[in-house]
Amino acid sequence: MSDTPEDLPPQLFRLAVEQAALAISITDDQARILYANPSFQRVTGYAREEVIGHNESLLSYKVTPRIVYETLWAQLQRQRPWNGMLVNRRKDGSRYLADVTITPVLDTQGRTTHYLGMHRDVTEVHRLERQVQNQKGLIESVVDAAQVAIALLDAEDRVVLDNQEYKKLIGVLGREPSVTVLTALKARLGAEFEQARELRRAIPARELRFEQGRGGKAGREPLWLACAVSWFEEQEITADAFYEPKRRTYMLLTLQDIGELKRQQEAIRMNGVKALLAEQERIQGLRETLAGAIFQLEGPLNRLQAAVNLLDARGETAANLEESLAAGRAALETLRAAMPADTQEGLQALDLNALLRDVLRLATPRMLADGVVVEWQAAGDLPRIEGRPAQLSNLFKQLIDNAIEAIHEQRGARRELRVSTRVYDDRVEVDLDDSGPGIPEAWRFKVFEPFFTTKGGDVHHPGLGLVMAREAAASHGGFVDVDPDYHDGCRMRVQLPLNPAEVRP
Repeated sequence: MSDTPEDLPPQLFRLAVEQAALAISITDDQARILYANPSFQRVTGYAREEVIGHNESLLSYKVTPRIVYETLWAQLQRQRPWNGMLVNRRKDGSRYLADVTITPVLDTQGRTTHYLGMHRDVTEVHRLERQVQNQKGLIESVVDAAQVAIALLDAEDRVVLDNQEYKKLIGVLGREPSVTVLTALKARLGAEFEQARELRRAIPARELRFEQGRGGKAGREPLWLACAVSWFEEQEITADAFYEPKRRTYMLLTLQDIGELKRQQEAIRMNGVKALLAEQERIQGLRETLAGAIFQLEGPLNRLQAAVNLLDARGETAANLEESLAAGRAALETLRAAMPADTQEGLQALDLNALLRDVLRLATPRMLADGVVVEWQAAGDLPRIEGRPAQLSNLFKQLIDNAIEAIHEQRGARRELRVSTRVYDDRVEVDLDDSGPGIPEAWRFKVFEPFFTTKGGDVHHPGLGLVMAREAAASHGGFVDVDPDYHDGCRMRVQLPLNPAEVRP
């Protein structure tokens, strides 16, 4: 059976107070110090004899607000204990933060006769707390000011911390952007994502594309994000984890908007495509012009040769004609030698829809200037075809340029160009419909002849665009033709085989 307080030796109470680690003092009802233990001296720097008889306010320092002391005394006068923080001053003038508890001591009549004061120096604890708060505030400020979206997710993929850039994504990706991003990332990485999570292995930045067509925002450019993931562990701070450390796993998701970078890359790519097409068109046009000139010269030279042969058969002299014929043949050889080589690309698996989009983008400034409205009807299940990208791009560029010129010549209210793709069992078809004046049936085949043009006499036009287009289609085992059943302008139809048996150079 344990001893009651009455059974304990009175000296034990004094020894316990003397040896306590807390600074303990006892005052009268006017707060004059009657007793102070050794820990009081260690904390305050005052010896016992220096404080006996002095008021406890000896330790007070001016930075403690007056309201704190008023609250303290109001609580004590109600004979209730008070606990709080006071800024105290040691004997040497240095200050410290004291965690103080003062308890009224009552006599048998219920009157306050003394006060028991206990306090401990918590300056270092306060410093560490403030340091943690300052660091937390600094980190949050840096994270919030970061130009990348940051989200911290718990083990259940719930967001526990984010920044302003992350919140901006809500309008594009939905109420919780992390759900949309992680769904797309998991779909792209497959089992690799779960392996990285299990091994706590960081996932380097992966480019993800998100459309911005919801909520009436159709036509906006897609959102490109570079998404990176890393994991880290945090030790739990609960009492249960003091002796048996427990850890929580968090995912750090960073999302950087790379839309501007993608636009710059796309601009560079399109400039490269534009330059390549222009160079190929120039070379091809020069080849076709020289070939046409050679063809035009060969006719008269052949007739001249026939005349020389006839004169020789009659035994008549034709020296002048033979000289002229030789000079003509030399001129033809000079033209043939001047013809640039036809450099051939390698075959590639091509997305015809993407190729057409590029060509339309290159023609956009011209169409805007002429007020041409484009309707794009792309087949969603269009398979890739084997082809030469620059050659096919030039094919469609020629057709689109011709369509824009036809619409411009028409000068009517309707200024429309419709481009559509379809797939059949053995081929892919591309239709280009313009609202121009159309091509008469009598010209259906003539428009593909060299130097034939439907333009007026005041327009300098070589008439080689459709020749080049048909040649490009033929080199892929395909065909270009005018649709004779289309009467609302002109429809040029391009047919390209899905699996050509042979694509000739």
